[in-house]
Amino acid sequence: MSLRLYDTATRAVRDFEPLVPGQVGIYLCGATVQAPPHIGHVRSGLAFDLLRRWLEHRGHEVTFVRNVTDVDDKIIARGAGEGVPFWRVAARNERAFTAAYDALGCLPPTVEPRATGHVTEMVGLMHRLIERGHAYAAGGDVYFDVRSWPAYGELSGQSPDDMRAAEDSASSLKRDPRDFALWKGAKPGEPSWETPWGPGRPGWHLECSAMAERYLGPVFDIHGGGLDLVFPHHENEIAQSRAAGGEFARYWMHNAWVTMSGEKMSKSLGNSLLVAEMVRRVRPVELRYYLGAAHYRSTVEYSEEALREAATAWQRVEGFLRRAGEALREAPPETTGDWLPDAFTAAMDDDLAVPQALAVLHDSVRTGNKLLAEGGERDELATLRGAVHAMVSVLGLDLPDAGSGQDERLRRAVDALVAVAVEQRAQARARKDYATADAIRARLGEAGVVLEDVAGGGTRWSLEGDA
Repeated sequence: MSLRLYDTATRAVRDFEPLVPGQVGIYLCGATVQAPPHIGHVRSGLAFDLLRRWLEHRGHEVTFVRNVTDVDDKIIARGAGEGVPFWRVAARNERAFTAAYDALGCLPPTVEPRATGHVTEMVGLMHRLIERGHAYAAGGDVYFDVRSWPAYGELSGQSPDDMRAAEDSASSLKRDPRDFALWKGAKPGEPSWETPWGPGRPGWHLECSAMAERYLGPVFDIHGGGLDLVFPHHENEIAQSRAAGGEFARYWMHNAWVTMSGEKMSKSLGNSLLVAEMVRRVRPVELRYYLGAAHYRSTVEYSEEALREAATAWQRVEGFLRRAGEALREAPPETTGDWLPDAFTAAMDDDLAVPQALAVLHDSVRTGNKLLAEGGERDELATLRGAVHAMVSVLGLDLPDAGSGQDERLRRAVDALVAVAVEQRAQARARKDYATADAIRARLGEAGVVLEDVAGGGTRWSLEGDA
């Protein structure tokens, strides 16, 4: 089965065929860095990190471009409110986004261009649009002429006649209220760059077209972003890029939102959950599992209960990998190695159907746990462990714990303390003092430590949720 992906432009799942065999170019609309990231922001990064990992697993060389919008109305307003230059706000929050992506195991982009570093490319793009009759200068601004592009609205399935006025500028100099700003003329106190049409700064839509062409060329494979970007941002990108003479993206992919109480998570609603705070409450790998477990086109309705359930599900996978590793060290198998089950591969090839892929993962874990409990064949256990490890890896879940050195020391200390309690329980059972043995087990259970008496003698312990 070939990889199939849902294309927003055609509203259908299509076979994915890269422009150049073995090579894939992806442009992901990244952060507008006016504030630190909440979990809704990073869902897009996680969804396209998963796409990238799967493409690389299938043998493609991926050029992954994720931009940073480091100048816009909100960033400028935030800087003015704090009494600092806009770039201080942008730089601070860009670092916060990078830390969030890193914590959740997103691979670094091939290149991460900033809007302020690509004004030259934007000026060139505006020149081409004006020369072709698709843009015009007015009072220091430059606008895209929506009526000059008959295909405008096709991505979002709208007719220009039904559209509201573009909200990025209310200038009376526009030819049509729906015309959108490519360039905004300079205003007092705002940053500006010199252009043939006067000083000013980029419009939001222009920057992505210019940067995508700079790093991926006039035609490339996949353009991605959140569902909220379909209109107007991506609609405008298509119009200006194709009107300037490029084919632009061949596939369009969009991830759904993270919501709370049915509303899109956003700063304006005051319902955001900052990544920096979340990873203090749960381990980053558990947060990645939670945000990535749903299909990328399905909305994630945030709840504490769902987060706890996801953490428990992940701990079961971890628990199997740890116990299987311990068992295989005691009796090394003749065969080993990582491999992906066919059902897992089929799920991922079907528009990245992660829920179905996770079902295969957990079926393998259950089978592996049964082998461990029954003392089954070591080669079979090694094969299953290899499959689980491979699935975990391709999903980006093989994250090292933050502060791993300290965590390992803590683990050794807890291991030693539990070993003392287990030995005391064994001694109590040997002298038939079952009340004391049961009390020790109960006290450990209250602390979240689960004891398992194994066939042939001995006791194994795990944290609650690992089993």
